[in-house]
Amino acid sequence: MIPTTLAVSRNLSHPPSPIMSMRMAADTMHTEKEVSASSPWILSKAALTKVLARPEYIMPNDEHENDRLDMHHHLATIMLKGRLHVVPLQENMPISVLDLGTGTGIWAIEMGDAYPLADIKGVDLSPIQPTFVPPNVHFEVDDVEENWTYHRSFDFIHIRFLAAAIADWPKLVGQAYTHLKPGGWVEFKDWDMTLRSPDNSLHPDSSFAKHHKLLCGACETVGRTPYVGVHLKEWAEVAGFINVQEEIIPVPIGTWAKDKRLKEIGAWNYVALLEGLEAITMRPFTAMLKWTAEEVQVLLAQVRQELKNPKLHTSYT
Repeated sequence: MIPTTLAVSRNLSHPPSPIMSMRMAADTMHTEKEVSASSPWILSKAALTKVLARPEYIMPNDEHENDRLDMHHHLATIMLKGRLHVVPLQENMPISVLDLGTGTGIWAIEMGDAYPLADIKGVDLSPIQPTFVPPNVHFEVDDVEENWTYHRSFDFIHIRFLAAAIADWPKLVGQAYTHLKPGGWVEFKDWDMTLRSPDNSLHPDSSFAKHHKLLCGACETVGRTPYVGVHLKEWAEVAGFINVQEEIIPVPIGTWAKDKRLKEIGAWNYVALLEGLEAITMRPFTAMLKWTAEEVQVLLAQVRQELKNPKLHTSYT
């Protein structure tokens, strides 16, 4: 999987907007959670009804998944060399920020600490975010695939790890353009889930190759492509964004890369993959491919064994 960072800008004299993007991915499935009146969430019953009824969201919604999402956040910051974003922002300005698919809210919370004058809204289908957050951070349960109903525009829109979670990406990118202030920025970070082996150490008949092909195919069958990163630049330009800047970062699986930074990226990616392997597999394989749970477990045991082989050199493009 190769994360791509794409940055684009919106013209001050025309409705177009900036976008920044980076190729990486995240998938989630959502269930209802009780929210108190003192919570930082805004909860929509209609949104929750949609979430609970949607079979195409393949990820679980539990503590293990939350840990996986936080690991991907750490992985993203390593890719960005410790930064939360790549677009140019001023710390002492009262900017408005929208974080789509906020997950556990960790990025929004860290942004709230880093930009105390900013007003930060995190949006997700599931209210799994913590209650105690910086006073300038707020969370809302909403479906970003529906028509956006925000009554204001934003200076910065952050969209990360939504590969295999969105059916209509051009619509999503277009709505980001519409809700961005002139001169604002959008930053995408998402995956291209193409699996590569630079030394051909991954045999096409291996369990890992089989698992990857079937998993990506299952996502495609419900209209949610895992191959997002390769299209971000085109989608941004078609939407009207200007100053489109793209950075593609290789993501090894494991510590085989010689480069020190790629070795660290690969280590975290390896842990995140192993920790989340069953979570990202069980629903697509049983619900969409009609495998039994026992058949899935047999395949996963074979995949885990292959991933432990230090001679296996793979990465996402």
